[in-house]
Amino acid sequence: MNSAEWHARIESAGQVAGAGFLVTPRRVLTCAHVVRQAGPDALTVTFTERPGAPAVPARVVADGGWGGGATDLGDLAVLELAHEVPIAPAALAPVDAAHDRRPDRPRKLVVYGFPVGFDEGTLAEYRITATQLLNREWIQLEAWQPGGQPLAPGFSGAAVTLVDTGEVVGMVTAAAGDRGVHNGRMMPTEVMARYWPDLEGLVPTSDHRTADRARLRALVERAVRAGLDGDPGRRVRLYESARGPLDPDAPEEGFDSLWSAALFVLCEVDGADAAATVARFAAHVESLFQDPVETAAETTAAPEWSPILVDLQHSGAGDGHVRVEVSAYSGGRRHPVGSGTVPQAGLRAFVQDRIEAAFRYLTPGCDELLAFALPRDWIDLPVDRWASTPDDDTPLGCVYPLVVTDQARRRAGVRHQLTRVWNRLDAAPGARMHRVECGSAEEPRRLRVRLRQDDACLAGFATVPAASHTRPHFDTSLNAPAPMVIWSREGCAGGPDASCAGGDGCAGKTFLDELDTCVSGVPPAELPRRVLALREEADAEDGHWAHDIQLLWDDPRLFADPHGGAAGPLHRSPVT
Repeated sequence: MNSAEWHARIESAGQVAGAGFLVTPRRVLTCAHVVRQAGPDALTVTFTERPGAPAVPARVVADGGWGGGATDLGDLAVLELAHEVPIAPAALAPVDAAHDRRPDRPRKLVVYGFPVGFDEGTLAEYRITATQLLNREWIQLEAWQPGGQPLAPGFSGAAVTLVDTGEVVGMVTAAAGDRGVHNGRMMPTEVMARYWPDLEGLVPTSDHRTADRARLRALVERAVRAGLDGDPGRRVRLYESARGPLDPDAPEEGFDSLWSAALFVLCEVDGADAAATVARFAAHVESLFQDPVETAAETTAAPEWSPILVDLQHSGAGDGHVRVEVSAYSGGRRHPVGSGTVPQAGLRAFVQDRIEAAFRYLTPGCDELLAFALPRDWIDLPVDRWASTPDDDTPLGCVYPLVVTDQARRRAGVRHQLTRVWNRLDAAPGARMHRVECGSAEEPRRLRVRLRQDDACLAGFATVPAASHTRPHFDTSLNAPAPMVIWSREGCAGGPDASCAGGDGCAGKTFLDELDTCVSGVPPAELPRRVLALREEADAEDGHWAHDIQLLWDDPRLFADPHGGAAGPLHRSPVT
């Protein structure tokens, strides 16, 4: 068992009275008989695994109604510390975790107590051989091996933990009483919760929920140790961004610590969607380790994009339907938001709803990015002009940085090449554009060579992808692969099939000239934000050259999920 700082020694008037364990930043559980003789202001708690830490004054704030006899029920006391302590509380195991499914293989349990002569604590190893509750209150503990440390005064109130995970399954309430007998009793966590309801939310009830809760506890402990506890306002924002529509509001007084916020999620959020809220909150906490908004030194750094990916695909249900998958990426993890095959008439409403839901997974204050993964024949789809919400017709591309990417580039080899290119572009001072004019005489093969050179990263097109005279150049740019491609959906005034020599008077040339001026000094990572600004300008000004600008921007590093496999978790997704 790892040395856990949440183990507590209970003292009364300076004398060791027993053991206890921290379950919230300010609450310690112990036995009622441990503190029964403590006078006012006599109780203190010491966390012996933090050498040199001073004792913390404490008082009894709740109990189980214990009557004072050895066989009386409710031998539980809740102590409130004078202040919160910067220690990760104990993690509670799921109900019945102490019992192995095979009776011939009991799980080893460890107890950390403070008997006479062991003021700094000592260990005892035990097991449970029967699941029967004695008097609906206790489970019998038996020594793991003959000659082991017996339970004795000083172990009362100690947490009984699983040796392999360190999770708490119960609390020692009594030794057997006879000399030489190495048995005792424990009160399991579910019985403790019967006497102190606030504990109910901390006792997991399923393996799936246990994994999420354990991950959240580990992340919060890591964040506190790293000094990322944050300010009260930020803690509330973390919770509000994670809460579901039926979850309670944050307390009016906010949260005293990140632990307080996490325990609010674990204890106060219930119902069918509680697990999703826990997972979202854990993702937000994990993102604290990558969040650039806290320090002034990073305010001018390249954005740490946290993308929402909308994957649109041809559906086998017919031309009138579209296959949609929406995911959010935060803290290096993918969070599936929703998927389905929907009729084209309901596509925008479906996407609007799922995008709104996806924002709950993003860390507050992060740089959001909407990415639409499209089949190549839909690459000119004006998704940036879709209304942002059903009651707000402001275009999506004028509210959020929005880019498209090509599903045909989903192959692992292409992703590997793009990753190498982006690693190089991180140091590029600006996006150098290679122009593909309407009347370009450049061979597509020569363009491919040009786009593979170190100083090339952006292909700018004077006309639309469907234009017959430049379509081979467009396909070459995507296959090269160019990390960024920009064009106008309007293209030349004559249409995609019109012959245009370019030059003065060509709308495509004007577009490229204006574009070159606007992006030449913009770092590649900032380009989605620059295009957002251009779209806002164009939406407010009739005839603006950037009114129908389309940006294909593809950094595969944003969509890496270390828990989802090398190719990523999305079904047929080209960018994961």
